[in-house]
Amino acid sequence: MFHCQAGARARTWEASPPEHKKWVEVFKACDEDNKGYLSREDFKVAVVMLFGYKPSKTVIFGKFVFFQFLGIQLKEFLDIVRKKKEAQLYCNEVRHIFTAFDRHYRGYLTLEDFKKAFKQVAPKLSERIILEVFRKKERRDVGGHLAGVPIWIKVISEI
Repeated sequence: MFHCQAGARARTWEASPPEHKKWVEVFKACDEDNKGYLSREDFKVAVVMLFGYKPSKTVIFGKFVFFQFLGIQLKEFLDIVRKKKEAQLYCNEVRHIFTAFDRHYRGYLTLEDFKKAFKQVAPKLSERIILEVFRKKERRDVGGHLAGVPIWIKVISEI
């Protein structure tokens, strides 16, 4: 699995009321002593409950340096969860688009696949720009293909 950044594309997404309620319930369940904030350990447990994985030490340290080691209050927690959810939705959308263009399920796009994809979604985009984007060396594998979803994310975010 790969890591995806939400910053590649700005989104405005709001949680549904039931989802928002779930986030608040998770916060309250993880705030064992009713301190009004989550400690590092509380935050780890909350992330596991909501996303199914333990966050890395880098993520934990980054959040707590930002919040000055005081803990994460409900408002900040909800903002962190919303941004993470936005990133997940964006990555899923990009993965879906890549899969639609990878018609032969090879895990990469050839130049022809790439051209056909952009003729469908951006017919006015010049072929010169499409070729420039495809031909950047760091994007292609040994066979000269656009190799996989992580590279596709870079391409989409630059166009």
